Amino acid sequence: MNLTEELEARGLIEHVSAPIETILKEKRTVYLGVDPSADSMHAGNLLVVLMMKRLALAGHKIMLLVGGGTGMIGDPRESGERVLSDRKVVEKNKKALKAQMQRIVGANVTVVDNADWLMKVHLIDFLRDIGKHFTVNELVKRDIIKRRLENPDDSISYTEFAYSLLQGYDYLVLNKEKGVDLQVGASDQWTNILSGVELIRRKEGKTAYALCTPLVTDSTGKKFGKSEGNAIWLDAEKTSPYAFYQFWLNQPDDVVGKYLKMFTFLDISEIDTLLDWHKDNAQSRKAQRTLAHAVTELVHGTKAADAAASASSALFGEIALSELDPGARSVVLKEAPSLSVLKKDIAQGLTVLDVLATSPLSSSKGDARRLIDGKGVSLNGMVIDSADQKLVEADFLTGLALLKKGKRDVVILILK
Repeated sequence: MNLTEELEARGLIEHVSAPIETILKEKRTVYLGVDPSADSMHAGNLLVVLMMKRLALAGHKIMLLVGGGTGMIGDPRESGERVLSDRKVVEKNKKALKAQMQRIVGANVTVVDNADWLMKVHLIDFLRDIGKHFTVNELVKRDIIKRRLENPDDSISYTEFAYSLLQGYDYLVLNKEKGVDLQVGASDQWTNILSGVELIRRKEGKTAYALCTPLVTDSTGKKFGKSEGNAIWLDAEKTSPYAFYQFWLNQPDDVVGKYLKMFTFLDISEIDTLLDWHKDNAQSRKAQRTLAHAVTELVHGTKAADAAASASSALFGEIALSELDPGARSVVLKEAPSLSVLKKDIAQGLTVLDVLATSPLSSSKGDARRLIDGKGVSLNGMVIDSADQKLVEADFLTGLALLKKGKRDVVILILK
């Protein structure tokens, strides 16, 4: 299938300013704007970042606008004014976002900063040349602004109110100076992006285009985003590759198919075959594993994805700890709680009950005994039948043993 057919089949197009066939019939210079309000993008940004990667692979020229100027203001939030960012923080975040975008999309991404022109704008000139093309009547109808205006306790400042003008001006500048003729964003940016399309038409008499991806939500309808309290960052220091992998692995069956099509580059036919098989074998979670590995690989690389997958398999009993390579072993020791077990204590008759009682898996010796009596504890995948069972050094292949409560709660025992 061609690019247009593929984007539609993957459910990646929410809004377009013209038929998608018209937009993609020739190679374009495309830009995505990101304000440096943090030093990393998050899962809520990933869909549109991957859209840029898809366009890059199809031969379009890709540009990232990091809002060093607009980032000092911030676009209107659903509720409450943004805290204005310090210029030094903005500069630091800008560098981090540039590196992140180039790592995921490719080194050929051109990066620009709207501070280069916004900081030079004269107020009267801006109001005469740009402000006259925006009506307050239109601006107050925009969903977020409308909601903020309707709530006296959550009013909006002129600073945030004027954000759309700045974003539209960005598109105009890039169109004139860089030949940019397509802006891509998430659907919550649709009206802001259209402002630029219309401004270019009025000021330059040219046709520019807009394309928006859907706003991604989880299975409860809550969007992925740092302002929502459930951010999954694309920076390995903020969300480890293992935690990132687990986020995608834990997606429920009702969204895994949609996410496979949206967030991976697997062939549609391959995804459909996997989903057909998954219907009758959902307990294997193969669809989730495929999703988790593919997205982690896109963001963090093959080595990190492989290590996260192996570590996950070991912690949840699919492979033995002894089978882990050094990379996956280090992930396990970093991500899972651990407890040291001394050889001398084993020689003196240390029991599983003793260790369980001092681990995060139980609150007391009595609680530990109840767990064992209820067949809820395992060591290296084998259920513990007796509270008197002793540990032996042979339990620690390659120096590690896996103590587990139920299906998901684990502690790594480290032989010392």
